Amino acid sequence: MDPIIRSELPARRPELMQRITAATLRDETEHVNELLAQAAIGAADAEAVQAQAVGLVERTRLRAADPAMVEAFMREYDLSSEEGVLLMCVAEALLRIPDQATADKLIRDKLGDADWDAHVGQSTSLLVNASTWGLMLTGRLVTLAGETQRNAMGSFKRLIGRMGEPAIRLAVRQAMRIMGHQFVMGRSIDEALKRSVSGGNAAYRYSFDMLGEGALTRKDAARYLQAYRDAIRAIGAGGPYPDVFAAPSISVKLSALHPRYEFNQRARVLAELTPAVLELAQLAKAQGIGFTIDAEESERLELSLEVIVGAFSDPSLDGWNGYGLAVQAYQKRAPFVLDYLVDAARKAGRRMPVRLVKGAYWDSEIKKAQVDGLAGYPVFTRKANTDLSYLACARRMFAAHDALYPMFATHNAQTIAAIHRMSAGRDFEFQRLHGMGEHLYAEVIGADKLAVPCRVYAPVGSHEDLLPYLVRRLLENGANSSFVNRITD
Repeated sequence: MDPIIRSELPARRPELMQRITAATLRDETEHVNELLAQAAIGAADAEAVQAQAVGLVERTRLRAADPAMVEAFMREYDLSSEEGVLLMCVAEALLRIPDQATADKLIRDKLGDADWDAHVGQSTSLLVNASTWGLMLTGRLVTLAGETQRNAMGSFKRLIGRMGEPAIRLAVRQAMRIMGHQFVMGRSIDEALKRSVSGGNAAYRYSFDMLGEGALTRKDAARYLQAYRDAIRAIGAGGPYPDVFAAPSISVKLSALHPRYEFNQRARVLAELTPAVLELAQLAKAQGIGFTIDAEESERLELSLEVIVGAFSDPSLDGWNGYGLAVQAYQKRAPFVLDYLVDAARKAGRRMPVRLVKGAYWDSEIKKAQVDGLAGYPVFTRKANTDLSYLACARRMFAAHDALYPMFATHNAQTIAAIHRMSAGRDFEFQRLHGMGEHLYAEVIGADKLAVPCRVYAPVGSHEDLLPYLVRRLLENGANSSFVNRITD
Protein backbone atom coordinates (compact mmCIF):
# COMPACT_ATOMS: atom_id res chain seq x y z
CA MET A 1 0.00 0.00 0.00
CA ASP A 2 1.33 3.45 -0.89
CA PRO A 3 2.47 5.24 2.33
CA ILE A 4 0.47 8.33 1.36
CA ILE A 5 -2.73 6.25 1.23
CA ARG A 6 -2.03 4.83 4.67
CA SER A 7 -2.53 8.23 6.29
CA GLU A 8 -6.12 8.30 4.95
CA LEU A 9 -7.21 5.17 6.83
CA PRO A 10 -10.45 5.72 8.80
CA ALA A 11 -8.73 5.09 12.12
CA ARG A 12 -6.68 8.27 12.28
CA ARG A 13 -3.19 7.88 13.67
CA PRO A 14 -1.77 9.97 16.52
CA GLU A 15 -0.02 13.14 15.43
CA LEU A 16 3.49 11.73 15.88
CA MET A 17 2.67 8.76 13.64
CA GLN A 18 1.22 11.09 11.02
CA ARG A 19 4.50 13.01 10.99
CA ILE A 20 6.35 9.74 10.34
CA THR A 21 4.05 8.96 7.43
CA ALA A 22 4.30 12.45 5.97
CA ALA A 23 8.11 12.31 5.91
CA THR A 24 8.22 9.14 3.80
CA LEU A 25 8.64 10.80 0.41
CA ARG A 26 9.74 14.22 1.59
CA ASP A 27 11.99 16.29 -0.68
CA GLU A 28 15.55 15.27 0.11
CA THR A 29 17.16 18.70 -0.26
CA GLU A 30 14.62 20.35 2.04
CA HIS A 31 15.07 17.58 4.59
CA VAL A 32 18.87 17.79 4.49
CA ASN A 33 18.82 21.54 5.09
CA GLU A 34 16.93 20.95 8.33
CA LEU A 35 19.31 18.16 9.35
CA LEU A 36 22.31 20.43 8.77
CA ALA A 37 21.02 22.82 11.40
CA GLN A 38 20.28 19.97 13.82
CA ALA A 39 23.67 18.27 13.41
CA ALA A 40 25.81 21.41 13.37
CA ILE A 41 28.63 21.70 15.90
CA GLY A 42 30.86 24.64 16.75
CA ALA A 43 34.25 25.26 15.15
CA ALA A 44 36.19 24.16 18.24
CA ASP A 45 34.22 20.92 18.52
CA ALA A 46 34.62 20.26 14.80
CA GLU A 47 38.39 20.68 15.07
CA ALA A 48 38.55 18.33 18.06
CA VAL A 49 36.40 15.72 16.26
CA GLN A 50 38.59 15.88 13.17
CA ALA A 51 41.78 15.47 15.20
CA GLN A 52 40.36 12.52 17.12
CA ALA A 53 39.10 10.83 13.94
CA VAL A 54 42.48 11.20 12.23
CA GLY A 55 44.17 9.73 15.28
CA LEU A 56 41.80 6.75 15.25
CA VAL A 57 42.47 6.11 11.57
CA GLU A 58 46.26 6.36 11.95
CA ARG A 59 46.34 3.97 14.91
CA THR A 60 43.91 1.60 13.20
CA ARG A 61 46.12 1.47 10.11
CA LEU A 62 49.10 0.51 12.26
CA ARG A 63 47.07 -2.38 13.66
CA ALA A 64 45.66 -3.37 10.27
CA ALA A 65 48.92 -4.74 8.86
CA ASP A 66 47.32 -8.09 9.70
CA PRO A 67 43.63 -7.51 8.93
CA ALA A 68 40.80 -9.84 9.82
CA MET A 69 39.87 -12.41 7.17
CA VAL A 70 36.65 -10.69 6.16
CA GLU A 71 38.20 -7.24 5.93
CA ALA A 72 41.14 -8.62 3.93
CA PHE A 73 38.75 -10.42 1.58
CA MET A 74 36.67 -7.29 1.00
CA ARG A 75 39.78 -5.21 0.45
CA GLU A 76 40.94 -7.59 -2.29
CA TYR A 77 37.51 -8.20 -3.82
CA ASP A 78 35.64 -4.94 -3.23
CA LEU A 79 32.56 -4.15 -5.27
CA SER A 80 34.47 -1.82 -7.57
CA SER A 81 36.17 -4.89 -9.09
CA GLU A 82 34.56 -7.23 -11.59
CA GLU A 83 35.64 -10.21 -9.52
CA GLY A 84 34.09 -8.82 -6.35
CA VAL A 85 30.76 -8.32 -8.11
CA LEU A 86 30.92 -11.83 -9.60
CA LEU A 87 31.56 -13.41 -6.21
CA MET A 88 28.65 -11.50 -4.73
CA CYS A 89 26.32 -12.60 -7.53
CA VAL A 90 27.37 -16.24 -7.34
CA ALA A 91 27.21 -16.44 -3.55
CA GLU A 92 23.76 -14.86 -3.38
CA ALA A 93 22.34 -16.76 -6.34
CA LEU A 94 23.56 -20.19 -5.26
CA LEU A 95 21.33 -19.88 -2.19
CA ARG A 96 18.26 -19.83 -4.43
CA ILE A 97 19.21 -22.49 -6.99
CA PRO A 98 17.74 -25.87 -6.06
CA ASP A 99 19.26 -28.07 -8.79
CA GLN A 100 22.89 -28.84 -9.58
CA ALA A 101 22.61 -28.41 -13.34
CA THR A 102 21.51 -24.78 -13.05
CA ALA A 103 24.15 -24.10 -10.40
CA ASP A 104 26.83 -25.46 -12.76
CA LYS A 105 25.59 -23.21 -15.56
CA LEU A 106 25.70 -20.18 -13.26
CA ILE A 107 29.27 -20.95 -12.15
CA ARG A 108 30.36 -21.55 -15.76
CA ASP A 109 28.78 -18.29 -16.86
CA LYS A 110 30.04 -16.09 -14.01
CA LEU A 111 33.42 -17.38 -12.90
CA GLY A 112 35.03 -18.39 -16.18
CA ASP A 113 35.84 -14.94 -17.61
CA ALA A 114 37.13 -13.11 -14.52
CA ASP A 115 40.75 -12.05 -14.20
CA TRP A 116 41.63 -13.98 -11.04
CA ASP A 117 45.35 -13.95 -11.91
CA ALA A 118 45.49 -10.23 -11.11
CA HIS A 119 44.63 -10.96 -7.46
CA VAL A 120 47.19 -13.75 -6.86
CA GLY A 121 49.44 -12.95 -3.89
CA GLN A 122 48.04 -9.42 -3.51
CA SER A 123 46.50 -9.86 -0.06
CA THR A 124 48.32 -9.86 3.28
CA SER A 125 46.02 -12.68 4.36
CA LEU A 126 47.12 -16.24 3.68
CA LEU A 127 43.50 -17.43 3.60
CA VAL A 128 42.52 -14.79 1.04
CA ASN A 129 45.47 -15.71 -1.17
CA ALA A 130 44.51 -19.38 -0.90
CA SER A 131 40.95 -18.49 -1.91
CA THR A 132 42.31 -16.56 -4.90
CA TRP A 133 44.29 -19.58 -6.10
CA GLY A 134 41.15 -21.70 -5.86
CA LEU A 135 39.10 -19.17 -7.79
CA MET A 136 41.80 -18.82 -10.43
CA LEU A 137 41.93 -22.59 -10.93
CA THR A 138 38.13 -22.69 -10.96
CA GLY A 139 38.01 -20.04 -13.65
CA ARG A 140 40.56 -21.87 -15.76
CA LEU A 141 38.81 -25.22 -15.40
CA VAL A 142 35.47 -23.76 -16.44
CA THR A 143 37.03 -22.00 -19.40
CA LEU A 144 38.93 -25.08 -20.52
CA ALA A 145 35.75 -27.12 -20.47
CA GLY A 146 34.53 -25.21 -23.52
CA GLU A 147 37.72 -25.45 -25.57
CA THR A 148 38.18 -27.89 -28.45
CA GLN A 149 41.66 -29.36 -28.55
CA ARG A 150 42.71 -32.52 -30.43
CA ASN A 151 45.88 -33.50 -28.58
CA ALA A 152 46.22 -35.63 -25.47
CA MET A 153 46.73 -32.64 -23.21
CA GLY A 154 43.58 -31.07 -24.56
CA SER A 155 41.63 -34.25 -23.80
CA PHE A 156 43.05 -34.32 -20.32
CA LYS A 157 42.05 -30.70 -19.72
CA ARG A 158 38.56 -31.33 -21.04
CA LEU A 159 38.24 -34.28 -18.66
CA ILE A 160 39.26 -32.04 -15.77
CA GLY A 161 36.74 -29.49 -16.98
CA ARG A 162 33.90 -32.03 -17.02
CA MET A 163 34.84 -33.30 -13.58
CA GLY A 164 35.42 -29.80 -12.34
CA GLU A 165 31.95 -28.30 -12.31
CA PRO A 166 30.48 -30.40 -9.47
CA ALA A 167 33.72 -29.87 -7.56
CA ILE A 168 33.56 -26.15 -8.30
CA ARG A 169 30.01 -25.99 -7.04
CA LEU A 170 31.06 -27.62 -3.79
CA ALA A 171 34.13 -25.39 -3.54
CA VAL A 172 32.11 -22.19 -3.91
CA ARG A 173 29.64 -23.33 -1.27
CA GLN A 174 32.53 -24.28 1.01
CA ALA A 175 34.07 -20.85 0.46
CA MET A 176 30.79 -19.32 1.62
CA ARG A 177 30.94 -21.52 4.72
CA ILE A 178 34.46 -20.31 5.45
CA MET A 179 33.33 -16.72 4.99
CA GLY A 180 30.31 -17.49 7.13
CA HIS A 181 32.48 -18.67 10.00
CA GLN A 182 34.11 -15.26 10.04
CA PHE A 183 30.72 -13.51 10.22
CA VAL A 184 28.88 -15.94 12.52
CA MET A 185 29.60 -16.21 16.23
CA GLY A 186 28.48 -19.83 16.39
CA ARG A 187 26.24 -22.44 14.84
CA SER A 188 24.27 -22.63 18.09
CA ILE A 189 23.65 -20.18 20.91
CA ASP A 190 25.72 -22.32 23.28
CA GLU A 191 28.68 -22.23 20.89
CA ALA A 192 28.31 -18.47 20.47
CA LEU A 193 28.14 -17.87 24.23
CA LYS A 194 31.33 -19.88 24.81
CA ARG A 195 33.13 -17.98 22.07
CA SER A 196 31.96 -14.61 23.43
CA VAL A 197 33.83 -15.06 26.72
CA SER A 198 37.06 -16.48 25.32
CA GLY A 199 40.22 -14.45 24.71
CA GLY A 200 39.83 -10.92 23.42
CA ASN A 201 36.09 -11.42 22.87
CA ALA A 202 35.51 -11.00 26.60
CA ALA A 203 36.23 -7.27 26.32
CA TYR A 204 32.94 -6.70 24.49
CA ARG A 205 29.23 -6.81 25.22
CA TYR A 206 27.10 -8.92 22.87
CA SER A 207 23.77 -8.87 21.12
CA PHE A 208 23.02 -12.31 19.70
CA ASP A 209 21.08 -12.48 16.46
CA MET A 210 19.43 -15.83 15.73
CA LEU A 211 19.75 -15.92 11.95
CA GLY A 212 16.49 -16.34 10.11
CA GLU A 213 13.96 -13.95 8.67
CA GLY A 214 10.91 -13.83 6.46
CA ALA A 215 8.90 -16.73 7.85
CA LEU A 216 6.66 -18.01 5.05
CA THR A 217 4.46 -20.37 7.08
CA ARG A 218 3.06 -20.65 10.60
CA LYS A 219 5.42 -23.58 11.10
CA ASP A 220 8.42 -21.38 10.25
CA ALA A 221 7.24 -18.68 12.63
CA ALA A 222 6.68 -21.18 15.44
CA ARG A 223 10.17 -22.60 14.91
CA TYR A 224 11.77 -19.15 15.07
CA LEU A 225 9.73 -18.23 18.15
CA GLN A 226 10.97 -21.35 19.94
CA ALA A 227 14.55 -20.58 18.86
CA TYR A 228 14.24 -17.13 20.43
CA ARG A 229 12.82 -18.59 23.64
CA ASP A 230 15.66 -21.10 23.90
CA ALA A 231 18.28 -18.44 23.14
CA ILE A 232 16.92 -16.03 25.77
CA ARG A 233 17.04 -18.74 28.43
CA ALA A 234 20.57 -19.75 27.40
CA ILE A 235 21.83 -16.16 27.51
CA GLY A 236 20.13 -15.54 30.85
CA ALA A 237 21.76 -18.62 32.35
CA GLY A 238 25.08 -16.77 32.29
CA GLY A 239 23.78 -14.17 34.75
CA PRO A 240 23.05 -12.49 37.01
CA TYR A 241 24.36 -9.35 35.32
CA PRO A 242 25.17 -6.02 37.03
CA ASP A 243 22.57 -4.10 35.03
CA VAL A 244 20.52 -4.56 31.89
CA PHE A 245 22.71 -2.25 29.77
CA ALA A 246 25.87 -4.20 30.61
CA ALA A 247 24.10 -7.53 30.14
CA PRO A 248 24.12 -9.40 26.83
CA SER A 249 21.02 -9.03 24.70
CA ILE A 250 19.13 -10.76 21.95
CA SER A 251 18.16 -9.25 18.59
CA VAL A 252 14.76 -10.24 17.20
CA LYS A 253 13.34 -9.90 13.68
CA LEU A 254 9.58 -9.41 13.48
CA SER A 255 9.47 -10.94 10.00
CA ALA A 256 10.68 -14.22 11.51
CA LEU A 257 7.70 -14.34 13.88
CA HIS A 258 4.79 -13.92 11.47
CA PRO A 259 4.19 -15.29 7.95
CA ARG A 260 2.06 -12.29 6.86
CA TYR A 261 4.02 -9.42 8.35
CA GLU A 262 2.69 -6.76 5.98
CA PHE A 263 0.53 -3.66 6.24
CA ASN A 264 -2.43 -5.19 4.37
CA GLN A 265 -2.70 -7.71 7.22
CA ARG A 266 -2.46 -5.04 9.92
CA ALA A 267 -5.32 -6.23 12.12
CA ARG A 268 -4.13 -9.83 12.05
CA VAL A 269 -0.51 -8.85 12.69
CA LEU A 270 -1.41 -6.65 15.67
CA ALA A 271 -3.56 -9.43 17.13
CA GLU A 272 -1.07 -12.26 16.60
CA LEU A 273 2.42 -10.77 16.50
CA THR A 274 2.18 -8.30 19.39
CA PRO A 275 1.46 -11.05 21.99
CA ALA A 276 4.41 -13.09 20.67
CA VAL A 277 6.74 -10.09 21.02
CA LEU A 278 5.41 -9.37 24.51
CA GLU A 279 6.00 -13.00 25.54
CA LEU A 280 9.65 -12.82 24.43
CA ALA A 281 10.11 -9.45 26.15
CA GLN A 282 8.68 -10.81 29.39
CA LEU A 283 11.05 -13.76 29.18
CA ALA A 284 14.04 -11.46 28.54
CA LYS A 285 13.02 -9.34 31.55
CA ALA A 286 12.83 -12.46 33.74
CA GLN A 287 16.32 -13.47 32.58
CA GLY A 288 17.75 -10.00 33.19
CA ILE A 289 19.02 -9.48 29.63
CA GLY A 290 18.44 -6.93 26.89
CA PHE A 291 15.94 -7.28 24.06
CA THR A 292 16.28 -5.40 20.76
CA ILE A 293 14.00 -5.60 17.73
CA ASP A 294 15.87 -5.26 14.45
CA ALA A 295 14.88 -2.86 11.68
CA GLU A 296 13.67 -4.19 8.33
CA GLU A 297 12.24 -2.82 5.07
CA SER A 298 10.72 0.66 5.09
CA GLU A 299 7.22 -0.38 4.00
CA ARG A 300 6.93 -2.22 7.35
CA LEU A 301 8.09 0.68 9.51
CA GLU A 302 4.75 2.02 10.70
CA LEU A 303 3.34 -1.45 11.32
CA SER A 304 6.48 -2.46 13.21
CA LEU A 305 6.22 0.63 15.44
CA GLU A 306 2.63 -0.26 16.33
CA VAL A 307 3.69 -3.80 17.27
CA ILE A 308 6.82 -2.69 19.14
CA VAL A 309 5.20 0.10 21.14
CA GLY A 310 2.09 -1.99 21.71
CA ALA A 311 4.16 -4.63 23.51
CA PHE A 312 6.50 -2.09 25.12
CA SER A 313 3.59 -0.28 26.80
CA ASP A 314 2.37 -3.37 28.64
CA PRO A 315 2.51 -2.84 32.43
CA SER A 316 4.12 -6.27 32.93
CA LEU A 317 7.40 -4.76 31.69
CA ASP A 318 7.45 -1.95 34.27
CA GLY A 319 10.77 -1.61 36.09
CA TRP A 320 12.81 -3.02 33.19
CA ASN A 321 14.81 -0.84 30.78
CA GLY A 322 15.93 -3.60 28.45
CA TYR A 323 13.29 -3.38 25.69
CA GLY A 324 14.62 -1.55 22.62
CA LEU A 325 14.81 -1.43 18.85
CA ALA A 326 16.96 -0.40 15.90
CA VAL A 327 16.32 2.82 13.93
CA GLN A 328 17.69 3.32 10.40
CA ALA A 329 19.25 6.75 9.81
CA TYR A 330 19.04 6.37 6.02
CA GLN A 331 15.26 6.65 6.22
CA LYS A 332 13.93 10.19 5.91
CA ARG A 333 11.54 9.37 8.74
CA ALA A 334 14.26 8.55 11.30
CA PRO A 335 14.11 11.82 13.33
CA PHE A 336 10.32 11.55 13.60
CA VAL A 337 10.56 7.89 14.59
CA LEU A 338 12.82 8.94 17.47
CA ASP A 339 10.25 11.54 18.58
CA TYR A 340 7.58 8.82 18.57
CA LEU A 341 9.78 6.50 20.66
CA VAL A 342 10.69 9.23 23.14
CA ASP A 343 6.98 9.91 23.65
CA ALA A 344 6.26 6.20 24.19
CA ALA A 345 9.14 5.79 26.65
CA ARG A 346 8.13 8.80 28.71
CA LYS A 347 4.51 7.66 28.85
CA ALA A 348 5.64 4.23 30.09
CA GLY A 349 8.08 5.76 32.58
CA ARG A 350 11.00 3.65 31.32
CA ARG A 351 14.17 4.16 29.27
CA MET A 352 14.20 2.55 25.83
CA PRO A 353 17.52 1.37 24.33
CA VAL A 354 17.76 2.52 20.70
CA ARG A 355 20.35 1.13 18.29
CA LEU A 356 21.01 3.74 15.60
CA VAL A 357 22.17 2.13 12.36
CA LYS A 358 22.71 3.63 8.94
CA GLY A 359 20.64 0.95 7.16
CA ALA A 360 21.07 -2.37 5.37
CA TYR A 361 18.49 -2.46 2.57
CA TRP A 362 19.40 0.62 0.51
CA ASP A 363 19.58 -1.08 -2.90
CA SER A 364 16.24 -2.84 -2.52
CA GLU A 365 14.57 0.30 -1.09
CA ILE A 366 15.60 2.30 -4.16
CA LYS A 367 14.51 -0.40 -6.59
CA LYS A 368 11.16 -0.99 -4.88
CA ALA A 369 10.34 2.73 -4.96
CA GLN A 370 11.10 2.74 -8.69
CA VAL A 371 9.02 -0.38 -9.35
CA ASP A 372 6.09 1.05 -7.39
CA GLY A 373 6.32 4.34 -9.30
CA LEU A 374 6.55 6.45 -6.16
CA ALA A 375 7.15 10.18 -6.44
CA GLY A 376 10.31 9.91 -4.33
CA TYR A 377 12.39 7.60 -2.19
CA PRO A 378 11.85 6.69 1.48
CA VAL A 379 15.64 6.69 1.98
CA PHE A 380 18.35 9.25 1.26
CA THR A 381 19.92 8.80 -2.16
CA ARG A 382 23.38 10.12 -1.19
CA LYS A 383 25.60 8.52 1.42
CA ALA A 384 26.66 11.94 2.75
CA ASN A 385 23.02 12.70 3.55
CA THR A 386 22.68 9.44 5.49
CA ASP A 387 25.82 10.30 7.47
CA LEU A 388 24.34 13.72 8.24
CA SER A 389 21.03 12.17 9.29
CA TYR A 390 22.92 9.80 11.58
CA LEU A 391 24.58 12.67 13.45
CA ALA A 392 21.34 14.67 13.66
CA CYS A 393 19.58 11.59 15.09
CA ALA A 394 22.43 11.05 17.55
CA ARG A 395 22.02 14.60 18.85
CA ARG A 396 18.26 13.98 19.19
CA MET A 397 18.91 10.82 21.19
CA PHE A 398 21.27 12.56 23.62
CA ALA A 399 18.74 15.36 24.05
CA ALA A 400 16.22 12.75 25.19
CA HIS A 401 18.69 10.90 27.41
CA ASP A 402 16.08 10.48 30.15
CA ALA A 403 13.92 8.43 27.78
CA LEU A 404 16.47 6.66 25.54
CA TYR A 405 19.64 4.66 26.11
CA PRO A 406 21.74 5.51 23.00
CA MET A 407 23.49 2.70 21.12
CA PHE A 408 25.46 3.66 18.01
CA ALA A 409 26.28 0.99 15.44
CA THR A 410 29.09 2.28 13.24
CA HIS A 411 32.47 1.34 11.76
CA ASN A 412 33.29 4.95 10.84
CA ALA A 413 36.04 6.74 12.80
CA GLN A 414 34.62 10.19 12.02
CA THR A 415 31.20 9.14 13.37
CA ILE A 416 32.79 7.62 16.47
CA ALA A 417 34.71 10.81 17.22
CA ALA A 418 31.69 13.04 16.62
CA ILE A 419 29.42 11.00 18.90
CA HIS A 420 32.05 10.77 21.62
CA ARG A 421 32.31 14.57 21.59
CA MET A 422 28.54 14.98 21.45
CA SER A 423 27.93 12.70 24.44
CA ALA A 424 29.47 15.17 26.93
CA GLY A 425 29.93 12.41 29.51
CA ARG A 426 26.44 10.89 29.20
CA ASP A 427 26.25 7.09 29.14
CA PHE A 428 25.95 5.28 25.80
CA GLU A 429 27.57 2.44 23.88
CA PHE A 430 28.95 1.75 20.44
CA GLN A 431 28.14 -1.37 18.45
CA ARG A 432 29.95 -3.21 15.66
CA LEU A 433 29.45 -6.32 13.57
CA HIS A 434 31.12 -9.57 14.55
CA GLY A 435 34.10 -10.18 12.30
CA MET A 436 34.57 -6.51 11.44
CA GLY A 437 35.99 -3.38 13.02
CA GLU A 438 38.19 -5.11 15.61
CA HIS A 439 41.22 -2.92 14.97
CA LEU A 440 39.19 0.28 15.05
CA TYR A 441 37.38 -0.58 18.27
CA ALA A 442 40.60 -1.68 19.95
CA GLU A 443 41.27 2.08 19.95
CA VAL A 444 37.89 2.83 21.51
CA ILE A 445 37.03 0.44 24.33
CA GLY A 446 40.21 0.42 26.42
CA ALA A 447 40.41 2.36 29.69
CA ASP A 448 43.38 4.23 28.22
CA LYS A 449 41.45 4.91 24.98
CA LEU A 450 37.97 6.46 24.68
CA ALA A 451 36.72 4.13 27.44
CA VAL A 452 33.31 3.64 25.79
CA PRO A 453 31.79 0.13 25.87
CA CYS A 454 31.11 -1.61 22.57
CA ARG A 455 28.55 -4.31 21.88
CA VAL A 456 29.15 -6.85 19.12
CA TYR A 457 26.20 -7.77 16.91
CA ALA A 458 26.81 -11.52 16.80
CA PRO A 459 24.86 -13.69 14.33
CA VAL A 460 24.11 -17.27 15.38
CA GLY A 461 23.01 -19.98 12.98
CA SER A 462 23.75 -22.39 10.18
CA HIS A 463 25.24 -21.76 6.75
CA GLU A 464 21.80 -21.99 5.14
CA ASP A 465 20.45 -19.11 7.22
CA LEU A 466 23.61 -17.04 6.84
CA LEU A 467 23.69 -15.98 3.19
CA PRO A 468 20.99 -13.25 3.20
CA TYR A 469 22.78 -11.66 6.16
CA LEU A 470 26.21 -12.13 4.55
CA VAL A 471 25.13 -10.54 1.29
CA ARG A 472 23.80 -7.46 3.11
CA ARG A 473 27.04 -7.09 5.04
CA LEU A 474 29.18 -7.39 1.91
CA LEU A 475 27.00 -4.92 0.03
CA GLU A 476 27.27 -2.42 2.89
CA ASN A 477 30.98 -2.78 3.49
CA GLY A 478 32.40 -4.04 0.20
CA ALA A 479 31.63 -0.91 -1.81
CA ASN A 480 34.71 1.19 -2.53
CA SER A 481 33.01 4.18 -0.84
CA SER A 482 32.62 2.24 2.42
CA PHE A 483 34.68 3.42 5.38
CA VAL A 484 35.49 -0.22 6.23
CA ASN A 485 36.94 -0.58 2.74
CA ARG A 486 38.85 2.70 2.75
CA ILE A 487 40.28 2.87 6.28
CA THR A 488 43.09 0.43 5.45
CA ASP A 489 43.45 1.38 1.77
